[in-house]
Amino acid sequence: MTPITDQDCLSETLKFNERFEAAAPPRPALDAAALARLRRNRLGGGTPPVRLPQGRDRTVAGRVPVRVFVPDAVDGVLLHLHGGGWTFGSADGQDERLWGLAQEARIAVVSVGYRLAPEHPFPAGPDDCAAAARWLVRHAAAEFGSERLLIGGESAGAHLSVLTLLRLRDEDGGAGAFRAAHLLFGAYDLSMTPSQRRFGARRLLSDTESLRGAYERFTPGLGAEQRRSPRISPLFADLSGLPPARMVVGTEDPLLDDSLFLAARWRAPVELGVVAGAMHGFTLFPLTIAERERHRQAAYLAAAVRQRLPSPA
Repeated sequence: MTPITDQDCLSETLKFNERFEAAAPPRPALDAAALARLRRNRLGGGTPPVRLPQGRDRTVAGRVPVRVFVPDAVDGVLLHLHGGGWTFGSADGQDERLWGLAQEARIAVVSVGYRLAPEHPFPAGPDDCAAAARWLVRHAAAEFGSERLLIGGESAGAHLSVLTLLRLRDEDGGAGAFRAAHLLFGAYDLSMTPSQRRFGARRLLSDTESLRGAYERFTPGLGAEQRRSPRISPLFADLSGLPPARMVVGTEDPLLDDSLFLAARWRAPVELGVVAGAMHGFTLFPLTIAERERHRQAAYLAAAVRQRLPSPA
């Protein structure tokens, strides 16, 4: 039985969820104006994200924009893939969080500005992530002084992280350059797991219809069976040869089953964290569980680069 963490914070977490639902307006149709607003503001939160001077904008692999954070001491390098339903979000949307992670874990962070749907549907985003990963494998030592590589992201970024590892394994002969993956509340079955289908219309950050809409924008014209392709839904892939991973999801997240099912199939050692009462995207909000998770993520990534974790299965 999977242990549930942070039950001592459950009252605070559930009260926040209640306030969030009460304040959330009905979800509008995601037309061009709504999409532009979401892309200007962090998850449509009303204010643009803060850009820190510590972030450096670059282009790698000839075409892929990235934002780079390099602390004074570097033990390893994280390839970060942002969330946003493959439709919004950006490499500069989490400067404060990524700079804090870089400092605490002593890792350089390379955040990828992959192409977004619906203008650039599958496989454009995964292509960009794979290109950035290959660039990092070749140039990390010269650029950052370390070949100890990590990969991870949130939501759609967690999904893209697993797809990237699978592509490197299948197309480049192995994903072994990456020591570990850190996967926050990812979507791994785009044909929809039971928890996605049953979640309904609760006005939390993500619900059944918002997920369905994201999948339609990312993979237009495909049906559920086609979305079960391992190239699209990593839950259906052969997961051998991938590195150890840490997966985190909340009990009030429609993507709960995705992490539970993927962790059960992951061949390498996996650490699974199920957070009591947490909704999708909980790390974005001023919650005790979010602060705890930031420190847990930093500790896991620091351990992954400073010591040899078990080899992929």
